[in-house]
Amino acid sequence: MTKTTERHQALLHMLNARGYATIDELTKCFSVTPQTIRKDINTLAGQGKVQRFHGGVGMPLSTENILYEQRKKLFLPEKKAIAQMLAKHIPDGASICINLGTTTEEVAHALLGHTNLRVLTNNLNVAAIMARNPNFDVVVAGGTVRHHDHGIIGPSAENFIREFRVDYGIIGISGIDQDGNMLDFDYREVSVARTIIECSRRVFLATDNSKFGRSAMVRVANVCDIEAVFSNGPLEEPWQRMLQEAGTELYLV
Repeated sequence: MTKTTERHQALLHMLNARGYATIDELTKCFSVTPQTIRKDINTLAGQGKVQRFHGGVGMPLSTENILYEQRKKLFLPEKKAIAQMLAKHIPDGASICINLGTTTEEVAHALLGHTNLRVLTNNLNVAAIMARNPNFDVVVAGGTVRHHDHGIIGPSAENFIREFRVDYGIIGISGIDQDGNMLDFDYREVSVARTIIECSRRVFLATDNSKFGRSAMVRVANVCDIEAVFSNGPLEEPWQRMLQEAGTELYLV
């Protein structure tokens, strides 16, 4: 067995365990150059064994997401920067609805310096974060709690959120395809996200750039249905053109 074949097998074993890895992580793990890792990824992707993402590689699944605890650690500095940028576009005294996701949880942290926000959420983690500010009015949707990420899903959550009309909906997603479709894995989570979009005067998407081109099974909405995307660069020109044609503002850190 050649060293290349051994590395390919080790890379696949790593991805089977983790679901996703960045180019930087792989170069350090295997002590090779980024060019070598990209060649490995191209070879494995050509065999249908992995899926290329911006800045990394994952398993070619559209039905399963990366585990929550692993997602929390991925691109954490980028998520924090995205959250800080988005928070600057939320005025004091606004009403907001925040959904599930590790990036939206960082947005919750970034908003703690605001005053008099009225917060609606189906994310117990977001609720706990935002309850730290005594000037916030925090309302939590009812429904079924997912054990792995404390998200609240189901018809009860949808019906509760539908009773409100907020200034800003802040959502996260798992993938965006070339047609501008925002994608996720759990149809129950997607149903709540769609309700948030319907009940928000403006909708902001907070997502790191690894989600562009990433596949997931369930369609949430199209980027033309939201006002702005907050992400991190670099973002390849075709994605920027797609957002521009959709009439969706793009903010990059």
